[in-house]
Amino acid sequence: MLNLNGKSVLITGGTGSFGKEFVQTVLQKYPKIKRLVIYSRDELKQYEMAQRFSPAEHKAIRYFIGDIRDAKRFTRACENIDIIVHAAALKQVPAAEYNPMECIKTNILGAQNVIEAAFATNVEAVVALSTDKAAAPINLYGATKLCSDKLFVAANNMKGKRDLRFSVVRYGNVMGSRGSVIPFFLKQRETGRLTLTHPQMTRFNITLEDAVKLVLFSLENAMGGEIFIPKIPSYRITDIAQAIGPNCDHQVVGIRPGEKLHEEMITPADSYNTIELDQHFVICPTNLTYLDKTKDDFLAHYNAKPVPVDFSYDSGTNPEWLSVEQLRNLILNHVDSTFTTLKKAA
Repeated sequence: MLNLNGKSVLITGGTGSFGKEFVQTVLQKYPKIKRLVIYSRDELKQYEMAQRFSPAEHKAIRYFIGDIRDAKRFTRACENIDIIVHAAALKQVPAAEYNPMECIKTNILGAQNVIEAAFATNVEAVVALSTDKAAAPINLYGATKLCSDKLFVAANNMKGKRDLRFSVVRYGNVMGSRGSVIPFFLKQRETGRLTLTHPQMTRFNITLEDAVKLVLFSLENAMGGEIFIPKIPSYRITDIAQAIGPNCDHQVVGIRPGEKLHEEMITPADSYNTIELDQHFVICPTNLTYLDKTKDDFLAHYNAKPVPVDFSYDSGTNPEWLSVEQLRNLILNHVDSTFTTLKKAA
């Protein structure tokens, strides 16, 4: 069983939505954690986060200013760190399309800096956060995250005899995270008009709490080289609009550049290396030569079964869907600022 008490953990992009939830969970579950390092480049966000998670109150907390593009600085931050959770990324699709090289520097070169720092220090495990947009990507953000995933999976081939595991977690839209559709619709609701890109659009949905659980599951179970994918529900964009603004006008404005109608997390090409657990799918590494493992080893380790050939997992054909009422309740519980207005709408 995973036990982070006595361990030193560093999270990149630690001032983001996921980072705050991760820090809160870890402090509650592992009160004797040795160090919990928040690594990010925005001193204002670190200052604001320190009002909630004060180093004076939580002795394990450290705030470390730095950019994952800066390999030397990041390696210094990883001294005496046992575990890295890599959540830093440039993830806004339009911004990535307009500033491609900046996205590449952070999401690809930054990922390699994380890997090199793990090799240069005594890190035991690295978990990198990915996205459904990395499966068959059609935008630059998804392409950079696919490259990042490949780097972390391949890093297991270069570790030699070291006790070091790299793994990836891939999941869909995080409910209420910055830049997601829910805060956007909540703001638009005040105008009486919601803009939908396409009435048939669907997305996967995961809460921050479940995203953190997935990372902890990976830390506890990873053999090295896996991409972990949770079984999560989908929603229709029209149902989100109905949950938030049932009395608003719903205007269709068209799909944005680089956007899919449905998101994928497992493509048919991935099916040959994918195994199924009760609550998760796992894409096993394709090059097992240097890992001294076989697909059967992964099946036995997870007590799993292989998925059918040409199996795929996308938000449009997902068997599990959230209703309008379920969406409304989830928003009420996980996006605090919406409680009053949504309750009136219900």
